[in-house]
Amino acid sequence: MTKRVLIVGAGIIGASFAFHLAEAGADVRVLDANGTAGGVATPNSWAWINASWGNAPDYFRLRRDAMAKWRDLDKRVPGLNINWCGGLLWDLPEAELRSYAAERMAQGSPIRLIGKAEAAKLEPLLKHVPELAVHVADEGVVEPVHAVERLLTAAKALGAEVLLGTSVRWLIVEKGRVTGVMTQEGPLEADIVVLAAGTSCKPLLKDAGIALALDEPPGLLVHTAPAPEMLNGLVMAPELHVRQTAEGRLVAGTDFTGADPGNEPQRTADELFAKLQSFIAGGELLTLETYTVGHRPTPHDGVSAIGFLPSLESLYLCV
Repeated sequence: MTKRVLIVGAGIIGASFAFHLAEAGADVRVLDANGTAGGVATPNSWAWINASWGNAPDYFRLRRDAMAKWRDLDKRVPGLNINWCGGLLWDLPEAELRSYAAERMAQGSPIRLIGKAEAAKLEPLLKHVPELAVHVADEGVVEPVHAVERLLTAAKALGAEVLLGTSVRWLIVEKGRVTGVMTQEGPLEADIVVLAAGTSCKPLLKDAGIALALDEPPGLLVHTAPAPEMLNGLVMAPELHVRQTAEGRLVAGTDFTGADPGNEPQRTADELFAKLQSFIAGGELLTLETYTVGHRPTPHDGVSAIGFLPSLESLYLCV
């Protein structure tokens, strides 16, 4: 019997669920309160595909497996266009950088310690080339909203329905089982409900009597106007993580999660942009186009919360 699955959230997680479940033959509907694909957190993501962070070996293996899945998706989803550009990192003190590289190598990462000459070859426009850095050749980046759109398009081609501008007000619970959701237009029934709505998962679960220990730290990223090619890959320097998009825009934060916007986000953006300009040869020609502030849904223990909830049958959480 075909399972009816409602996916709450049309960000990168919800879009991935939609594609994979539709491919597996489920009757899929995706709901999102926003009128455009991408949700809330995804458009503000640095969109780094990596296994560089998360020290526990099992979490590292999960992220390496996820990278392999991204490579598989790159072949199966038309127009996904992941840029497997590699990453150059030196945002740790030397002793910690060496320890970090040794730990990752022991876990099976293709990470390498490199010197100044090789770093300069990889990124010739850096004004201050590090004496020591690590390079991970198989890391990549995806344009986040574009990836969501391509995944949802592929899901719809497999029969999924995408309902943007549809707000979920609460979960419908009957005898300890989630049987659907209530939207502004009325109830929708399902055999399984997938919560992939980022920070919006917390109030939906709270209304159902479940406390989700979730932080929502803000992160500010600056986005330049399109520029000629200035970077070959992802660059993670002290207090500045930067990449260049397929359209030529440079996207930067104090780290990959973004800068703390503080009480004056425009001032924070201006200071971050000035740092970016001084970081790259030709940076004085860059123009600040905009800045974005996103809220990263982060479980208290720093590890993703994934799986069916034992206290509510047929409810699956991924945040």
